[in-house]
Formats: sequence, C-alpha cells, structure tokens
Amino acid sequence: MYKFKCLPVGLLLGCIALSLNSIAQLKWVNVDHQYQPLPASVHVFYTADSIQGKPNHAYYVSADLKDKQLLFETQSTNGKRSTPSQFYASESKPLLVMNCSFFEFKHNTNVSLIIQDSKQVAYTVSSIARKGKDTFTYLHPVSGAIGITKKRKADVAWVLSDSTQKYPWAIQAPIKPVLDSLAQTNIPSILSKSNFKPWKMQAATAGGPVLVQEGQVRISNNEEMKFAGKAIADKHPRTAMGYTPQGQLIYLVVEGRFPGKSEGATLPELATILKDLGCVEALNLDGGGSSAMLVNGKPTITPSDKEGERPVPAVMMIKKK
Repeated sequence: MYKFKCLPVGLLLGCIALSLNSIAQLKWVNVDHQYQPLPASVHVFYTADSIQGKPNHAYYVSADLKDKQLLFETQSTNGKRSTPSQFYASESKPLLVMNCSFFEFKHNTNVSLIIQDSKQVAYTVSSIARKGKDTFTYLHPVSGAIGITKKRKADVAWVLSDSTQKYPWAIQAPIKPVLDSLAQTNIPSILSKSNFKPWKMQAATAGGPVLVQEGQVRISNNEEMKFAGKAIADKHPRTAMGYTPQGQLIYLVVEGRFPGKSEGATLPELATILKDLGCVEALNLDGGGSSAMLVNGKPTITPSDKEGERPVPAVMMIKKK
C-alpha cells in the first residue's frame, strides 16, 4: 500500500550509481515443471542468488504477447479487496495472478489507474498538498503505467487519468510535476504544457516509478514523487512488470522482509534485474506486503505479511482462451 509523500531535493545519485555498478547479474533457473500445465509460450524462472551479498528469492514469468491463445487482463474490485488466491478462484483459475496497483485501506480502493476491457475503472490520485508557506498549493505528478493494446503491444508511459476523459493521456518521457492551487488534478493545465496523446489500452495498470527506459536503468522517482528521501534505496518485497523487444511480457516478484532468508530489493536493484532480463521498458508496482504472484494457483514468493496474502483491489492476470 502506498501513501503520497513530498520528495526533498536530491536522491544521492552518486550512491545509487555505485549501487547499480556493483549488482552482479542473477542466474535464473527454469522451474516450469513446478507449475504445470503451462503453454509453450509461458515460462517460470527462479533465482536464489544473493543481491549485494544479501539473501534473495525471486521469480519471474515470461509470456509471449504474440500467443493469441493467451489473454492479458486486469481485474478490479469495487470498494473491497481480495487476496490473489481469491481472485484466482473467482476468475475461473487464471494462468497467472499478480498484485499491481497502489491502493488505500480506508475505502479499499485503487489510487492508481486500472484499465479493464479498454475502460478506465480506477484513476490515479495525483495531487500532493504542499507544506509550510505553500499550504494552499498542490503538486500534480504524472505516474508511470504499463499497458497492453488490442494488437498485443506493450507500452510503459507516464499517464494522466480522469473520469471526465474517455481515455487516459500519455507521454513517452517523464515531466516535472505541475504546481497550482487546485486540489484535484488539473488535466487541461498539464496537457497544455506537454505532448500528451490518448493512451488506448486493452488492459493497463499504473504504479511507479518507471525503472527502465530505452533498455537502460532510468528511475523517474524525482518526477513521479513516489518515494521520499532515501526510500528508493530501502530493501522491500517488490512487484514489477516490463517487456522485451521480442514481445515477451515480464512479471517479476522479489521476496523480502525475511532477515537471513530473503531481504528484498532496492528500486535501483530491481531496475537492474529487469534490465538484465532484457526489458526495454519496465515499471515498479505496489510492493511490500502486497507483493504476490500465483502461477496456476500455486504461490511463488512468500508474502511478507504474517497473515499471508494481503487482500488487494486489483490484479494483473494471464488467462488461456
């Protein structure tokens, strides 16, 4: 679960660059046999290689976007939350179920864009109240999102969403947050400042920050204002998605918060993992206790909450026709 925070100036970029340079490439083992039956276009991989000397367990699923027997979908509940296992049971046993969007507990609702069957069913909350002398002004950051079109093309972009707009609006490069006196996102004001275009996706989720751009680690946390101060260098359970130039969609989860067993990943470490897997673009999704992925109903990582799987209001899914 995610709470918006204002970002102080500076993120110790030198330390982050040093961290990135010292991450060894992980060795992944194919574990398809543990999650059968699987179509030939879907594979499951596991690693127990340490990350900078810290114990680690992580899984990723690779799925071929060109396989027309696969359906890449989202599912969102309305004012309630369900565990991934409950989504698996209610959605006719999808091949894959993975948590995705940020959300708030009070009303059990997404605070990130969700597109389901080409329709916006949840919207990104993107207004951050300023403090001190600027109490009556607001910053409106634009969050990263990943989507799949009807033609089975994936895209990571920075996206504005609003119930007054038929489609969300997207731009292919991060932009600085817009400052104004409006408590709600001022979409016309933001659109007038940059080259946004309608983002017509069949299925999509927002999250953030974007981790990989043009095949390189480029974390847009400064623009998206997702994590404050040094928080991007904290180790946590992680969920992320990306895609390769060959049309492989990557679903990644990293186990964490188990000292001595699996401690998680920082955002720079997560970005490097996705780059090493060949992603041309990749996005961080809700992590922490929410991180979970099921393949044919079987768990991959162990969720960090002592209760087990955390109920969430939305998931990414792969279904078989």
